[in-house]
Amino acid sequence: MDNGSAGQAEEGGAWAGPAGAEAFAAVEAATDWLLGYPFVFEALSRRLGADELLVDYGCGPGRVADRAARVLGARVVGVDTSAEMLAIARSTATAVAEFHLVRDGRVTGLPDECADAVMCNHVPASLPTEEALLGVFAEIRRLLRPGAPFVLLTTDPDCTELEYTSLRVGAPGVSYRLGEEMPLRLLRTDGSWQEVRNHAWPVDRLPILLESARFREVSQRRPTVDEASALADPALVGRHPWTAERAAPPLVITSALAS
Repeated sequence: MDNGSAGQAEEGGAWAGPAGAEAFAAVEAATDWLLGYPFVFEALSRRLGADELLVDYGCGPGRVADRAARVLGARVVGVDTSAEMLAIARSTATAVAEFHLVRDGRVTGLPDECADAVMCNHVPASLPTEEALLGVFAEIRRLLRPGAPFVLLTTDPDCTELEYTSLRVGAPGVSYRLGEEMPLRLLRTDGSWQEVRNHAWPVDRLPILLESARFREVSQRRPTVDEASALADPALVGRHPWTAERAAPPLVITSALAS
């Protein structure tokens, strides 16, 4: 996974500080680049024009924001609660127009209704309560002009029985309650695994929360490996057998429009 730090409780959490930012930047994220980000970009491309403003809320080290700018031709702005993450992003994500810090739940330097679209990748997993998640959704709604799209990528916390190519969700046989702390193991670029503590947000709860945060026309999609063959990097598609991803795709795209 490449995003997710912007919603950390009390702006801290597993990826806080310089060491956390460096560890996060070393996550391999193959499953996300197959079944996640290409579908986020596809959903945005239907409503986002060239040179329009796209905010990546929870941009982390900026890899996804940088790729979005190159694929979509949009003016991409990355925001995050972590100054250390933003420092990495500024040095590597050269296609991103600018970066802003999230402080006390508000994006600094961005006015109301400035964005033509917002994407948010894996941020809910860092949030322990519905109040915190609704706070993030409210801030995203503040940034969006009416009718603009919001695309959210999350991992299904029910996908605990399979070992995916670059992630392990929870513990086998365990069912997690709403917001409950849940382990997530992520493959690093050096081949080692890193475990972080996430929070379980059932994907069927997200539309309810989005509607309460003044979003409409909420829809969800669970991308498959067959669908990814037409969108993802062909080299990545052919690199792994994707056995678990084919059996039970673990990622869900939730799309909505600002009311």
